[in-house]
Amino acid sequence: MKKLLFSTAMLLAGVSANAQLAPGSVAPNFTVTAYQPWLSTAGSASNGSFTLYDYLDQGYTVFIDVSATWCGPCWNYHLGGALEDIYAAHGPAGAPGVASTTTDDVMVIWIEGDGQTADATMLDGSGAIGNWIEPAAGNQIQFPMANPASAAANQINNDYAIAYFPTIYRICPNRIIEEVGQLGASALYATVSACPPPASAPADVAALSYTGAAVHCEGAYTPSVDIQNNGTSPLTAATVTITQGGTTVSTGTYSGSLATYGVANVTCSPIANFAGGAMTVTVTTAGDASTANDVLNATVAAAANAVSQYITVNISTDYYASETSWSIKSSTGATVAQGGGNWNDMTTGQAGFTVQAPQLVTLNPSECYTFEILDSYGDGICCAYGDGAYSLVDANGTTIASGGEFEEIDTRAFKTGALGMDELATIAMNVYPNPASSEVNVSFEATNNDYAVSLMDLQGRVIAAKNMTNLNGTQVVSFSTENVAKGSYIVTVTVDGLTTTKNVVIK
Repeated sequence: MKKLLFSTAMLLAGVSANAQLAPGSVAPNFTVTAYQPWLSTAGSASNGSFTLYDYLDQGYTVFIDVSATWCGPCWNYHLGGALEDIYAAHGPAGAPGVASTTTDDVMVIWIEGDGQTADATMLDGSGAIGNWIEPAAGNQIQFPMANPASAAANQINNDYAIAYFPTIYRICPNRIIEEVGQLGASALYATVSACPPPASAPADVAALSYTGAAVHCEGAYTPSVDIQNNGTSPLTAATVTITQGGTTVSTGTYSGSLATYGVANVTCSPIANFAGGAMTVTVTTAGDASTANDVLNATVAAAANAVSQYITVNISTDYYASETSWSIKSSTGATVAQGGGNWNDMTTGQAGFTVQAPQLVTLNPSECYTFEILDSYGDGICCAYGDGAYSLVDANGTTIASGGEFEEIDTRAFKTGALGMDELATIAMNVYPNPASSEVNVSFEATNNDYAVSLMDLQGRVIAAKNMTNLNGTQVVSFSTENVAKGSYIVTVTVDGLTTTKNVVIK
């Protein structure tokens, strides 16, 4: 389940409900006081201090489980013993509960993430779902079990963008994090091989992630990349080279003093008249001990061509509509249209999903825009929690962009075209009075055709609509505003798939 695993108390405590930290993010450090049975002779007193970076600096890959003692799915995963098994087979050598044959490359830390849980109780089953320290009689958990005080728990939740329980992260020795989910012990350990080896050579720079825009409208484009010092000595200089088809198109440099595992962003030189496409990013430094981590690939999508300046935004969400929002921004970054984030479900429960009424957006001709859709949970709007999807369609019926399966954000760029002759014929309309108080009148010139006229709010919901057939000559359509809330609205007239929009204010 998604956000339903969040407690009301947690939301009231101000914990952010954003998607989890993106793969490739740097894990923030933390220190927790945690219980381990071998550290005391009896009871569940907090009696050990555990600092994340201490273990990372020793070369361990750390798995953290952020759960809540009231959370059923968390309890079920705990009972499955995956973290117990990986700790026993691969945990720190010599630690109680760790096999003598351990690979000695993994550490596990469990954290009670609900800051409202009583700080000194609950782990032993007092008022909770079960005895977390001893889930089975005679089988005490050997890895650290931490129940931080409210402020510390909420800080970890904010730092790690915890949006639901349980959240299981893998953190590599170089501090890079990835959510791995509720995997079994063998599957968890298989992810350790994705971590780079601990720093061992004085000089070793890595190309960590590409941070430039994923889409580009037009004109010059500025690449950027995060680099990391994987060497044991401070990194003082590095060079970034970006190529397309073997030709260097951009370069950048780093200078300073970057500590081991430190991350820096390098902004590279602009690429003139960039048309998008695949790029190869290479970072180098003097005496670089490893070239295997020097290169990464990035692809930037160029703007699609929209035939019309009239764009219809169609969106159906998954079962959790409040997680989805979208916007259209101009090339200057100004938001010209947006929606979502507060839709009311059209159906209840998990039997269906929210469908936004098509929102019609009028844009300036021959300009470039960026469409962005966000799912704050980080799993797109399709398909595990309801088959949602989105599409952008211009007035000539051309689909500019569509999708639904993405991580946290999907971004597309498109250029609008100039008005065609057919579109010019549809804009002979007027809306009056404006502002309106008792009714809105829509006048337009019809030419032996069928017309649809609607009054919509800014979220695209239809307030009133009329469909008329075989009209010719001057037409006037009136909508009563007696029961319509004050605010801004959109009037649309549609004929042959072409739509004209005008704004109106109701006072």
